[in-house]
Amino acid sequence: MAKPDLNAFATARIAEGQVSEADVITLRRFIYGDMAVSLEEGAALFRLNDADLTYADTWYELFPEAIGDILVHQALPRGYVSEDNAAWLTGQITADGHVCSRTELDTVLHVLEKAREAPESLEKFALQAVADSVISGKGATRSGADLKPGVISDGEVEILRRVLYAGAGCGGIAISRAEAEILFDLNDATVEAENAPAWSELFSKAIANHLMAMSGFTPPAREDALAREDWLRQPGGYERGLGGFFRKMISGGVSGIREAYADAPNPLAARGAAMEAEIAANEVVTEDEASWLVERIGRDGVLHENERALLKFIREESPNIHPALQPLMDKAI
Repeated sequence: MAKPDLNAFATARIAEGQVSEADVITLRRFIYGDMAVSLEEGAALFRLNDADLTYADTWYELFPEAIGDILVHQALPRGYVSEDNAAWLTGQITADGHVCSRTELDTVLHVLEKAREAPESLEKFALQAVADSVISGKGATRSGADLKPGVISDGEVEILRRVLYAGAGCGGIAISRAEAEILFDLNDATVEAENAPAWSELFSKAIANHLMAMSGFTPPAREDALAREDWLRQPGGYERGLGGFFRKMISGGVSGIREAYADAPNPLAARGAAMEAEIAANEVVTEDEASWLVERIGRDGVLHENERALLKFIREESPNIHPALQPLMDKAI
C-alpha cells in the first residue's frame, strides 16, 4: 500500500486548495525517500492532479517524472512498458471522467519518450487526445490558449509530431495503421480550416511513413528482453548490453541497425539477416496499402490539398507506384 503519510499529505493539500513549492519538495521526499516509486504512490499523485488545485510550477516537473519512473524505470525489464501498466496509466487519466489535461498528456509523452518500447494503445491514446482537443476546442492542447475549435495550431502540430515520433509505441519511428487513421480523421475534420502550414507537411510525411515504413528500427520484444536480463549484466555492462544495442541503432542509420543486430545475441542477430531486403520491400507501396489509401482519400469524394501533397510525396519517394494509385496520382498533378 502507499505510504499512509503520503495519502494524508495529499488529502491535506486538497483541503487547502494548493500545492506549493515547499509541498513539491515534501512530495519528492515521500516518493523518492526509499529510492522507489509505487503504483499506489502514483495513484496518490493522480488524486492531487485531479483535484484541480493551484500548483507550483515545479509540480508540472514532478508529476510526469514520477509517473515515468513508475512505468519505465521500476518495472522489469527496465525501459519496457507493459500492457497492464499502460492500461493503469490511461485508467488513471480517464478515472475522473474529464478529458485528458495538458499535464496528463505531458505525462504520457514523457513515458513514450523515455521508454524503449510501449504498447501501441498508449501512443494511440495520446494521439487521439490531441485530435479530440483540436476538434472540440478544449482539453489537452487548449488550456489557457485562445484557439478556435477545429483549427490546428503550430503548437498542436509540434505536439502531434512528438507523439508520432516519441520513439516508443508501435515500432518506434514507424507510423501504424491506427495512427494513420486518426491523422486522416483529423485532416477530414479540419479540411476547410485555416490550419498551421506545418500541418500539411506533417500529415503527408506521416502517412507516407506508414505506407513506406522502415521497420528495421523495431526494438526487441519485451518478452525477449525480459528473458535476457543477464545480457545487461555481461562484462562491459549496459554499454555492451541492451543500452549499446539501442545506441547503435539510433546513431548509425541503416549501418548502425545492421551493426546492432549483428552484435546482439540470438534471436536478435537473426533479425538482421533479412534487414536489407525488408528495408527495400517496405519502400514499395503494396496492394493492400494502395487500396487503403484510395478508400481513405475517396471517403468524401474530394481530393484536398493535404492529400495532393501526400500523393506528390509518395510519387517522389516510392520506387514503384502501385497501379491502384495511378488514377489518384493523375488527379494530383
